[in-house]
Amino acid sequence: MDIDDLYCNTQSVNLPTKSAIYVWGYNQCGQTGRNGRECHLRIPKRLHPKLFECSEGVNSRWLDIACGREHTAAISSDGSLFTWGSNDFGQLGDGTEEGRKHPKKVKLLQTEFVKSVSCGAHCTAAIAESRENNGTETLSRLWVWGQNQIVLQVSCGAVHVVALSEDGVLQAWGNVLLISLFSFVSIRYNECGQLGRGFTCEGLQGARIINAYARFLDEAPELVKIIQVSCGEYHTAAISESGDVYTWGLGSMGQLGHCSLQSGDKELLPRRVVALDGIFVKDISCGGVHTCAVTAKGALYAWGGGQAGQLGLGPQTGFFSCNLNESEMLLRNIPVLVVPAGVQLVACGHSHTLVSMKDGRIRGWGYNSYGQAANEKSTYAWCVGEVRKLAAGGGHSAVLTDAFSLKELCEFRLADSVNPSNALEIEDVAYRTGSDALARLCERLR
Repeated sequence: MDIDDLYCNTQSVNLPTKSAIYVWGYNQCGQTGRNGRECHLRIPKRLHPKLFECSEGVNSRWLDIACGREHTAAISSDGSLFTWGSNDFGQLGDGTEEGRKHPKKVKLLQTEFVKSVSCGAHCTAAIAESRENNGTETLSRLWVWGQNQIVLQVSCGAVHVVALSEDGVLQAWGNVLLISLFSFVSIRYNECGQLGRGFTCEGLQGARIINAYARFLDEAPELVKIIQVSCGEYHTAAISESGDVYTWGLGSMGQLGHCSLQSGDKELLPRRVVALDGIFVKDISCGGVHTCAVTAKGALYAWGGGQAGQLGLGPQTGFFSCNLNESEMLLRNIPVLVVPAGVQLVACGHSHTLVSMKDGRIRGWGYNSYGQAANEKSTYAWCVGEVRKLAAGGGHSAVLTDAFSLKELCEFRLADSVNPSNALEIEDVAYRTGSDALARLCERLR
């Protein structure tokens, strides 16, 4: 009998939970959290709690993780924000421009309980609540730092940021550091129409709600409720509560998913991707010049630029890791089905894509010179626990996993203690209990 079955009907047993962070890829600036001299890591490696200057068990759970071009940020269960990696623009939030190869708590936010974080190319944004509400109504505030850009959800692009309100409203503005009560979206520049205002302009922009979403070219724009948003470098994509996808901004590489654009190579107002009509989308992510969407049935669609294989189309060659598909086109302006079923989450880096599958595997393709898209022997990676969050940056990737069952907690414990001398014994146990991720970890150590 599966050990989980022994406890499924036992109300008195309260199993603890635990989570882990795995990172891999380019490490020149320390974004994978390692102090070694290696420039890259092709195999996902768990970050030990000691790296966060905490004793075992203090930060046993993690709430969120995000990757910038060369930096990483993570939120622990006590609401503390940790950052590491490149800091040329102050994106680590420590008041300096000196990079770090190990995680460090952002001290200026110690009075805040951080709930979510997003990283742009050289900036960071976090949503937090004050730890001292004094019995008053709790307000959520947006904090932003780094390359003078600004993101319920925040998403950072190369030079713009979008934030989503609790009531499904998107709002855009310029150089603002603090916003209250889930009414936010921030964006700095609008030269490519990424603010969705119907026109282009340069310089800092004031706050404004995005209130026009076009379903069809011949219909008047209307207001819809948005439930998720993601920023690419110069384009933006959002999902409505009805599962429709809207995109706007720069579309020169097909990243907007439209047959044609209304203003040259740009779409100035959010417009529905009609090729996905009748398909309910639950997750979306924007890369540098590509976009990916996961449907409620677990199918993955992709569109945009695919020169590095980030669409999952074309042959696998050199540093590019992708699966052979019917089409070898490197640019798609219409969504194409890449994975028919089994996908749970998607994350787009600058030029690579990650998806988590229902069987626990993490699948990757795209630019892979540092191993950020895949294992050097396979396009799959395994991380112990249930994948809850994927993050992809410029040349590195990160995964946040959770352990909810007794079996997963045991896997976490064994993964912490495995070494070359006991790897064979633990691998045997892992195979007999169906712990594939743990078995592959032992196999690599051997």
